[in-house]
Amino acid sequence: MQNIILVAGATGNLGGRIVQSLLEKGAVVRVVVRSQSDPEKIAHLEQLGAEIFKIEHWTLESLTPACKEVACVVSALAGLRAVILDAQKTLLDAALAAGVPRFIPSDYSLDFTRFTDGENRNLDLRREFHTYLDQKPIAATSIFNGAFMDMIVDQMPFLLLKQKMVLYWGNPDHPWGFTTVDNTANYTAHVALDPSTPRYLRIAGDLISPKRAKTVVDQVTQQKFRLFRPGGQGFLGVMIKIIRRLAPGSNELYPAWQGMQYMHNMIDERSNIDHLDNDRYSEMQWTTVQKFLEGYWAAKG
Repeated sequence: MQNIILVAGATGNLGGRIVQSLLEKGAVVRVVVRSQSDPEKIAHLEQLGAEIFKIEHWTLESLTPACKEVACVVSALAGLRAVILDAQKTLLDAALAAGVPRFIPSDYSLDFTRFTDGENRNLDLRREFHTYLDQKPIAATSIFNGAFMDMIVDQMPFLLLKQKMVLYWGNPDHPWGFTTVDNTANYTAHVALDPSTPRYLRIAGDLISPKRAKTVVDQVTQQKFRLFRPGGQGFLGVMIKIIRRLAPGSNELYPAWQGMQYMHNMIDERSNIDHLDNDRYSEMQWTTVQKFLEGYWAAKG
């Protein structure tokens, strides 16, 4: 069998970077895309050197030929139930039908094995997919990367640069795990090419507490930030329920309450990281929060 890696979700931010990292490592990369996908993104993937496999409809019959002779299927699909469960199940079934030996599901999140159903909608969907995945005769590896570091200066209310504030809930010394999208993509490429991987791998480019983050952002910006604690984990939970009732955003991937729910899980003691698999691939160069902020601040001018 050729060492062909198939990537689903390659037109997305993470998926595209996984493709690029795989190609840089000399892999043969096949991407499966819908014919209706953005032609510019498809052309870019083709220019990088990926083999494009276009399908009209996301069905078992359409996907199975794309999985032929593939050593590992990497899913970087993003969405809600229709994607994480329905589309990903079809992709997995196609991989099984084609005899693919390995599958990497689209997890790239907190370690949801430590939480229970009903606590976080997006993590619940991944856990539900795993119930299906773990019943199938295929080797699977999930990658838990914490939160994407790229979000801490805009999408995630943590480092509020304009307000010169580090906003946190709960314990200021509790470490949060962050990994850049690039590091996550590079690590995923290594995993896709490594047939000896275990069921779960846990990574973090940096483990940093709110208190430490304040020191780092002070140093990088040469400004004085302040720690701001609106309340503890319990109060945050109440706020999530109120906001979810007022603005449910049921069809949105990241409504406001979902981001808050993610933070609620990050500050939970169950999210404590006692082991990381960062050292599995010696070529990896991890980006710390300080290094990330230095690059961001320099680009900002």
